[in-house]
Amino acid sequence: MEKRQLLFIKDVFLFTFTAFGGAQSHISLLLKYFVKQTKYISEEDLLELNALAQILPGPASTQTLVGIAHKVGGLRLALVTFLIWIIPSAAIMTFAAISFAQLDHKVQFALVLKYIQPVALGIVAFGAYTLSRKVLVTQTAVFLAISAVIATLVLRNAYVFPLAILVGGMISSALESPKEESEIRVKLFANVNPRKLAYFFGVLLFLAAMGAIINRTSPFSLPIRLFENFYRNGIFIFGGGQVLVPLMFTEFVQMKHYLGSSEFLSGFALQQALPGPTFSFTSYVGALSMKNFGYGIYGQILGGIVAVIGINLPGLILVLFIVPFWEDLKKITRIRHSLSGINAVSVGFIIAAFILLVRPVVMDLTTKSAGFTDMLSIVLILITFLILNFTKISPTLIVLAGILLGYFM
Repeated sequence: MEKRQLLFIKDVFLFTFTAFGGAQSHISLLLKYFVKQTKYISEEDLLELNALAQILPGPASTQTLVGIAHKVGGLRLALVTFLIWIIPSAAIMTFAAISFAQLDHKVQFALVLKYIQPVALGIVAFGAYTLSRKVLVTQTAVFLAISAVIATLVLRNAYVFPLAILVGGMISSALESPKEESEIRVKLFANVNPRKLAYFFGVLLFLAAMGAIINRTSPFSLPIRLFENFYRNGIFIFGGGQVLVPLMFTEFVQMKHYLGSSEFLSGFALQQALPGPTFSFTSYVGALSMKNFGYGIYGQILGGIVAVIGINLPGLILVLFIVPFWEDLKKITRIRHSLSGINAVSVGFIIAAFILLVRPVVMDLTTKSAGFTDMLSIVLILITFLILNFTKISPTLIVLAGILLGYFM
């Protein structure tokens, strides 16, 4: 492996262990680690990959990171990057499910990490500001971003995300596209391998059939059904973790009763305190589902593995399938011009996420019981934003400083 790829892997490790705050802050960290500090790809390439991830089902942050790795070092580096990114948080969440009875210690754990949230909010604010300056350069883009903010704040529905992305892409494509180049389209679809598409959907159908055929008392039944459940969700979930969590709660808690409401919410609270992808929360759900059905520790580990692989596999296949001929794909004018609208809507989502996340902090500050901690949280948001915007200090050091602050205070 060449020196540049080894340096890339080092930066992937740094990104993995500092990527607090969910997908909204991940994009700003991707910009910081892989564009501004190291120039593995251009800012335009990052925005294009982010837009591509937004229109594909699955985990947007994971797909964007894997797409960057594929551009830097091909398929092998992309797979290594995926494993580095997903394993730490998935392993912790699986362990949390196995030792759920001991999760009373999460109170002390949360106290140590109490200042991570304002640091993450500062990162989100920096991402919104940086991307807004780059993306919101036309009246159409500004209109789409504002519309996405309003729709998110007013509707509060998981289906806002895929619909807004679709509408934003269609509007910018319709307003900005000249005549379609049919020759490029013919060339593009000549590169599509129909056998790969058949494999992609064939896995889903095969697992669904196996889950239905195998006797429910079989020890193999639940792992196969879990893999099918998560693989199916991975195909149909657009919008990342914001959509994943409410849909999982509906399916696995309210409909199938694989785990209880308190178990689900306790695990989600823990996941929010960890760096890494929100989709790693599925390993907790899979492991705890196996535990509640009487499986031992090895069965629970298997549940965590099949869940996190199942939810990520469709998005991983899709992004690795599309990135190799992405240069041809974006030559189609309607697709190329739809990217500006998709990016504008994505910026709107980030702004809306910041508003929703910062509102409880501001509300606490306005109450009579507001104290030093509430004031310090606001100060930390501002300091984090200013450091990222005006210095070259690594986000790693900022996150570590937030952890140390929580430990000593």
